[in-house]
Amino acid sequence: MLSRTAENLFWIARYIERAETTARLLEVGARIALMPSAGHGYRSEWESLLLASGTSDGFAAKYGDPVQRNIESYLFFDRDNPSSVISCIHAARENARIVRTAITAQVWDALNTTYQEIKALERRPRSEMELTDLTDWVMRQTAMVRGAIEATLLRNEGYHFLNIGFALERADNTARLLDVKYYVLLPAVDMIGSALDNYQWQVLLRALSVHRAFHWAYGGEITAAKIAHFLTLNRQCPRALITSLEAAMTHLDALAREYNHCGPAQRRARALVGDIAETRVEEIFDEGLHEFLNRYIREVGALSVLVHDAYLSGEAR
Repeated sequence: MLSRTAENLFWIARYIERAETTARLLEVGARIALMPSAGHGYRSEWESLLLASGTSDGFAAKYGDPVQRNIESYLFFDRDNPSSVISCIHAARENARIVRTAITAQVWDALNTTYQEIKALERRPRSEMELTDLTDWVMRQTAMVRGAIEATLLRNEGYHFLNIGFALERADNTARLLDVKYYVLLPAVDMIGSALDNYQWQVLLRALSVHRAFHWAYGGEITAAKIAHFLTLNRQCPRALITSLEAAMTHLDALAREYNHCGPAQRRARALVGDIAETRVEEIFDEGLHEFLNRYIREVGALSVLVHDAYLSGEAR
């Protein structure tokens, strides 16, 4: 497969996953904002979204103070923000347009329909649209794109590049969503385990669509340790950090078999999976949840660079 085709497929998946995560971030902010005391921490729930998503500098340059309505617009409809929902969907569609012959008609239709619908939403007055309706729409559309990929694509190298993109983006994004809890600090240490603390943790589970799955896996009360374990170390969780890293490793190994060559990307993926598989949740909290998550965000970024150098740069390896 040509490296430019592989790169387009890789980024289709990353942009679709990123659009969904941005919508989930907005849902986190909306749900936490429903609690009257949620804004009494070190940072507001809305500012935390910008910090966790890495878009705070761009927002500050354009809007200044983190006002809720401006943050909603910046993260959903602002084309100046490359990580906004509309920017990601547009970028995914453009990448798909370039490689129409490498995807099925069903995948193209799903992507093109999503883009046409968000353009129609963009033209409507914001006063007519509820944020929850917008985020629900994103979940449905991204699920439709994934369904088309899973149901119709040949399991060849193109399929593997798409799934490597999905896996790496999801690993990064799960860490960022979980890190929102760090940025929305509680007013006092004695509020750990309080109704507010538990509500904020439940918000993350609901925003990731794994609230019921969490209760199936653990039952009983919700605790920070259980949620951290579920979203980082539990292979049963579809969005867990370890699940995403193992998916990336699986599809990288499939490429190695396709090309009869195993390189630095495969070795780094295996090392990351081996490291996190041996980690205990107590060790995560000893290191610091924020520090642990940021370390893995950097590790996922480094693995993405290795994938680019091996397969997407056009240089022989």
